[in-house]
Amino acid sequence: MDGVTGDRVYEGGGAQRKPGLLDRENTIAGPNFNRWLVPTAALAIHLCIGMAYGFSVFWIPMSNMIPASETAACTDVGLMQALTTTTCNWAVSHVAYTFGIFIAMLGVSAALWGAWLEHAGPRKAGFIAALCWGGGMAVGGVGVMTHQLWLLYLGCGVLGGVGQGLGYITPVSTLIKWFPDRRGMATGFAIMGYGGGAMVGAPLAVWLMGTFSQDGGTGVASTMIVMGFIYFLVMSAGAFGFRVPPNGWKPSGWQPTEADTSNEMITMGHVHLRQAWKTKQFWLIWSVLFLNVTAGIAVISMASPMLQDVFGGALVGLEDASAALTASQKAAVAAAAAGLVGLISLFNSVGRLFWASLSDKIGRKNTYYTFFVLGIAVYCLLPTWGHMGAPGLFVISICIILSMYGGGFATVPAYLADIFGTQMVGAIHGRLLTAWSAAGLVGPVIITLLREAQLDAGVERALVYDRTLYIMAGLLLVGLICNSLVKPVHKSLHMDEEELARERALQHDSHISANAETAARGRFGPLGVVCWLAVGVPFLIGLYIAIAKAAALF
Repeated sequence: MDGVTGDRVYEGGGAQRKPGLLDRENTIAGPNFNRWLVPTAALAIHLCIGMAYGFSVFWIPMSNMIPASETAACTDVGLMQALTTTTCNWAVSHVAYTFGIFIAMLGVSAALWGAWLEHAGPRKAGFIAALCWGGGMAVGGVGVMTHQLWLLYLGCGVLGGVGQGLGYITPVSTLIKWFPDRRGMATGFAIMGYGGGAMVGAPLAVWLMGTFSQDGGTGVASTMIVMGFIYFLVMSAGAFGFRVPPNGWKPSGWQPTEADTSNEMITMGHVHLRQAWKTKQFWLIWSVLFLNVTAGIAVISMASPMLQDVFGGALVGLEDASAALTASQKAAVAAAAAGLVGLISLFNSVGRLFWASLSDKIGRKNTYYTFFVLGIAVYCLLPTWGHMGAPGLFVISICIILSMYGGGFATVPAYLADIFGTQMVGAIHGRLLTAWSAAGLVGPVIITLLREAQLDAGVERALVYDRTLYIMAGLLLVGLICNSLVKPVHKSLHMDEEELARERALQHDSHISANAETAARGRFGPLGVVCWLAVGVPFLIGLYIAIAKAAALF
């Protein structure tokens, strides 16, 4: 295998065996490999699982599977009945629970199997993620086809959620070890793909549903099965494209600068997972991510109705924003709101690379200071823009918020590597992602319940979000305080040489450190161009579609 030391044999249980195709030691990079191929493997996986943000395109078609003429007897169908009924349509709220399930499972699976991933390697973990996410979508498609909601939950929610968790954390520790000189940028590249997955996947899903529905029906089931198969192939290609550096590898000519070695916020040691999650630093960073995500995801979940409620007819040029709208004006308002959704996808994705790369220059802690200070100001200004009737400023503010929402995800792996070292950063990151699961449940609930309470209290529709936005600013203030309390981990918690050697032995790294000086010194050749085109072209197509939709706002 060119560029990979895939023919190694190691001692295991007293007997020699040749490592399997998926084993970590069969992915150790050889001299002809180039590290800039690794981000393409990460992007291949994240662009697929990032479809999580685009699943809303399925909700309405899923809720109209059975013709209205056949559902006359269906009234007040509850969740328990909806799980097994084949004669009544599901409510949008019923199918939308799928999103909450796979976000919850993302955090749970990342926390449970993060340590295993460090030992198994990115190829095995990435391939299992491909099986779970692609297979889960296919199982969910069968659930839609047979009209069994429980099967949709099991496939897309539970099985797909495991694929989400493994697929999300798989590239993290690998990229950080390949790019010790640019930790933020490296993880930003990969996690940018997650933010951009909906830009690619949602238009593809809409096109496939249109194609499959030409002979009748909604085309949802066939679309999900086909997309599951596509995602399995793409993610598998990414998994097999992963390589890991030998222990002790460094980029050619690179040495940590004096600023790096003297920076107390960047450790030169390594903290074991069993110690890391017990430290106050872990829980402070957990809180930082949780609060940043809670505020951002609340806006994501209600961005389209928020824009329509606050500005109404002003989006189509009416001086009286509360005036009754004609059918064509309502369609124009909905198109403008859809444009905001396109912009959200764009800034959520690009913000990940921008902020994570910036964190390499100004530091992770300062980057989060920026998120919270700027976020507090923007959240407090949003009600003002609504009162002034300034939709342009409102949209710009939303875009800034979503760039920092995505940037928080992309910066936190490098933050963890700075505080806890790189040896087990993937496992530690997996535990930390439970903050995302918690925020995914809390954020939308807060903004939805407060909106309903305001409406029930008779508050004017254009003003129902004011109090909520001020509460979100308050959450960010708490996050600012938590970030300020993050300090370096005491050296007594670092793994000693014996413990570090034992951990590396579990990865079968100890016997290949001699190759560190010669590994991965290959040129960026035609293969690199092909790999970047393979992930770059779909991303750019999705980017073009998002910008085209956003044009409706202007």
